[in-house]
Formats: sequence, C-alpha cells, structure tokens
Amino acid sequence: MNKTIVLTGGGTAGHITPNLAIIPLLTDKGFNVEYIGTKNGMEKDIIQNIPYHTISAGKLRRYFSLRNFIDPFKIFAGFLQARHILKKIKPYALFSKGGFVSVPVVFAAHMLGIRVVLHESDYTPGLANRLCIPRSDKVCVAFEPTLKHIPNGKGVYTGLPIRGELLHGSKIKGLHFCGFKGEKPVLLIMGGSLGATVINDVLDKIMPTLTQKYDVAHIRGKKNLLSGALPDSYKQFGFVGHELGDLYAAADIMLSRAGATAIFEILALNLPSLLIPLSKHYSRGDQILNADHFESEGYCTMLIQEDMNEQTLMEGIENLHKNAKKIKSVMQTENLEDAAQNVASIIINE
Repeated sequence: MNKTIVLTGGGTAGHITPNLAIIPLLTDKGFNVEYIGTKNGMEKDIIQNIPYHTISAGKLRRYFSLRNFIDPFKIFAGFLQARHILKKIKPYALFSKGGFVSVPVVFAAHMLGIRVVLHESDYTPGLANRLCIPRSDKVCVAFEPTLKHIPNGKGVYTGLPIRGELLHGSKIKGLHFCGFKGEKPVLLIMGGSLGATVINDVLDKIMPTLTQKYDVAHIRGKKNLLSGALPDSYKQFGFVGHELGDLYAAADIMLSRAGATAIFEILALNLPSLLIPLSKHYSRGDQILNADHFESEGYCTMLIQEDMNEQTLMEGIENLHKNAKKIKSVMQTENLEDAAQNVASIIINE
C-alpha cells in the first residue's frame, strides 16, 4: 500500500486550516502527506513543510460574469494537471476540504480509482462539494443535521477539525501582542480571512465609543487596514497566523462572521460571540444557517447584516457582554467530537 495521502482545498482559510489539524495525525500513523492547491491562493501561504503541487483553477460563480466563459477552461486544465500529479504520486486516498480548487482534483482522483473523502463544514453542502459528493467514498460533516443532505449513506458526522494550538493560547501573550494592559474587557473582531468591509465601515464609526469601554483587537483583512494614528485601546491586523490562539485566549467576547471553521473554533474555546453572517446578497446563505443553528443552541447571539447600523451593532455588542457568562456556561456543557481524529480515521479507513 502506498502510504501517501493527498489533501486539497482552498480559496478561504476555512477551506484550508482544518487540514492543519489532520496532517500530524496522518503522519503519526506513518503516512506521507502532500497537498494540491493553486499557485497564488491563500493555501500556498498556509500550508507549510509538506510537498505542495499547483494546478490551475476556476471559480464556480452563481452570478453572471464574463469570467464564467473563461474559468471552465481553467477548471479543465486543472483537471488534467491534477490527474498528472495523482498518477505520479499514486496516493492511498485524497482528502478534500472544499473550495473551487478541489473540484478538478476530486474529479481526477475519482477517474483514477483513488479513494476520495470530503469534508463539509457548513450546515448545507456548498456548490463545490455538491459537485464532488457523487464522486466521493465518504463525506464527513461538521453539523449532524447535514447528514440528511448526503445521499447513499456516505455521510459521517465527525465534527470540524480544530487546530490544537488554538486551544492552548496564552492570555498574557495575547495582551502583550496587542499592547493592552488588561484593564478593560477585550473585544476580538474577525471578519473572516479576507476581512469584512461592510462590518468594518460601521465599526469604524462607533470605534471611539467602543474603545472607551473595551480594548479592541480587530482582524480587518490585509486590504482594509487604517492609516494614521489609532487609539491605544485599538489594535488592527491584516491577518493573524500562529498568534491567533493567544488572541483567542485574551478575548472576553468576540464579533465574527459565521463561517463554519470560525464558529466551531469559537465554540471549542467557549468564547461568547456576536455573529454577523454574510448576507444572502453575497452568498448562498450558508453563514445564516450556521449562525441560526448556533443561536438556537444558545452558543451565540446573532445580528443580520441588513439590520446592522451604528445603533444595532453597539447594542448587540453591549448585549453580548451583558450575557457573556450565561452564553459561556451553555458552551461549556457541549461535548465536542474529537473531529480531527474522527476525520483522520475515515481517511485511512480504520
């Protein structure tokens, strides 16, 4: 048996970082791990210390764009490139975390008779995974109710793999990283790996009021950083890497989008949060379903983006801080799946 596992997934951090929790478990079992991604995608920066192969990839859009006429050719080129790479490696299995880069890789693996395992993080499968599910052997899901969307008995409830280092952050290091003294409650704001301009714009307007009561650590996205002098109680970041666990440890409450990876990390850390899911105008509504489920379980509060303004956002943050202890106690009762181990076992068919 060829003891090599190939991983794929990309586009956003949520399609990449769960792989980081799985890689050491696979290597501990004696498997070699390699990755297929794009040349300029975020996955190229996040995936380190294992062989990395690049392919062409086109985005699958639900709206009209002239690029919709070009990208199918990129996807087909990616399929040919992925098939060439996989024929050379001859892996035991392919694990796909989703995103548009994964589609040609999964199609190539299926054609070559390679075992394919997918992971779906959201409450309902996204377009890329819907295309790939018929060509998979197993589909791991983060939400148990998602199983009803997976046909042919392929679905397995595993939970969502969380990087272990996030669970062992240092509050002292987090405060030092931000330059905070620890005299105010810390509000951590994260708009997703690419930032969230619509949230940032409203936050900027209420920031003078927020920083009177809170120390604010704000992950804005690399293209959305403010220039000029900023308050001592405000620290901005374009992107945070290995220090993220320390930031989580320093935070008392959190404002976040509702991508599945982010909210399962928040749950694992018992961090009370206000979720502002991405609007249906810009997505298929998966984040709304994610946030609605978490709110119904008592894990968070939620503010719909269309209802967000200076007043409602300030009220939402204040309400979250007021009820933080209650939310935290509910989160602490949740017995999370050992998702990384569950997924690793499915991949190697234990």
